[in-house]
Amino acid sequence: MEFEFYYYIIFLAAGFLAGFVDSIAGGGGIITVPVLLASGMPPHIALATNKLQSSFGSFTASMNFVKKGLVDLKEVYLGIIFTFIGAMIGTKIILLLDASILQKIIPFMLIVIFLYTLFNPKFGKLDKKSRLSIPIFFLIFGLLIGFYDGFFGPGTGTFWTIALVTLMGFNLKKATATTKVMNFTSNIVSLGVFLFSGNVLFLVGILMGFGQIFGAFVGSSMVVKKDVSFIRGFFLFIVGITILKLVYDSWLK
Repeated sequence: MEFEFYYYIIFLAAGFLAGFVDSIAGGGGIITVPVLLASGMPPHIALATNKLQSSFGSFTASMNFVKKGLVDLKEVYLGIIFTFIGAMIGTKIILLLDASILQKIIPFMLIVIFLYTLFNPKFGKLDKKSRLSIPIFFLIFGLLIGFYDGFFGPGTGTFWTIALVTLMGFNLKKATATTKVMNFTSNIVSLGVFLFSGNVLFLVGILMGFGQIFGAFVGSSMVVKKDVSFIRGFFLFIVGITILKLVYDSWLK
């Protein structure tokens, strides 16, 4: 597909903004997917290209968090394995099925998460005792959320963060860092499946990817420096915007 020059500027800017937002609170897809669709791309090509560009950002944020010591890969390797498996299954199925049912259900799940976080001011401020063992947690949620990200996607980072805080007892900084590692895993797996389907626009995806790299580095660095209250506020804002976007797409269009 060919685009006017100004579209490439928009793609680059959207990648930067999405990388910044996604590294702090997730939800970068609510920026990039509409931009890709607005350019005239068919939905399956937009979703595939989005996986390419988002992989740049999630990788950059993950490595920055690992380097700064907010996540230890030895602690989360089981999550990577099971997320890989779940995302592989989910992406293969989305090429065969319609995700419209999930599209209508997910906004209500996100509303529950939003309200829980809003009315729980101590959410993610301190580490707490884990309610599940690490292997059991990553077996369940790696498969479930990995499958969801491969199959549909919006809100994936939110689901990981809320699960890590409430069930594993992580503080919000550690949960955000771990979420990006899992996001990168499911992104790269989905991208691999989409590559075989021939739906990726490489020029657009790589251009947006460069924007993602810079945005993700700036955003993840802010997570390291800022306190939990900043991350919580940003998290609530992004979840709220995601809910509005999904409700509009699913019920009001």
